[in-house]
Amino acid sequence: MTASHETKSPTVFVIDDDQDIREALQSLLRSVGLRVELFASVQEFIDRASPDGHGCLVLDVRLPGRSGLDFHDDLIKESMHLPVVFISGHADIPMSVRAMKAGAVEFLTKPVRHQDLLDAIYLAIERDQARRDGERSVAGLHAGFESLTPREREVLALVAAGLLNKQIAAQIGISEATVKLHRGQVMRKMQARTLADLIRMADKLELSRPKT
Repeated sequence: MTASHETKSPTVFVIDDDQDIREALQSLLRSVGLRVELFASVQEFIDRASPDGHGCLVLDVRLPGRSGLDFHDDLIKESMHLPVVFISGHADIPMSVRAMKAGAVEFLTKPVRHQDLLDAIYLAIERDQARRDGERSVAGLHAGFESLTPREREVLALVAAGLLNKQIAAQIGISEATVKLHRGQVMRKMQARTLADLIRMADKLELSRPKT
């Protein structure tokens, strides 16, 4: 798995109304060194779970009160990105299709093979870590962009649009030497090692995309 940059190791949140299954899953997951939190219902998870859960959710489809599928829909609507592995003892094809179309990592039928479940959980945790790493990277780019002067931002946008130094100089009315100076400052503040790096950063910031 990708090395975590989180201060806390990932947690597998298990929501299942069957106590025996919850405890069996807890034993399995702890045996491979994973942190586990158990919940008997969606409401219990909402009341007790960390608001910034890092890891993944193992979710039974049929639960008292809010169903697992409906709760998954709620998570998506609220832009909560915790990856979900569904498990169900009463699965059918429409259920599994709905879950996978909604972005579930896996849909497994009880009794679940231990290795299948572990594989799905590790994949879900990797996806969660990759998303978090991506969010941190974009946050760093925004911080770098905020440190630029208005003129440096202007130069960055024109570089991202593909203009040469002499074209930028002509467009904004400064010397080519001054453009090079600004461009060097932009590279330093954005921590870009190459022009290609800088253009990729600008693309992530949507500076090189046409305005609609």
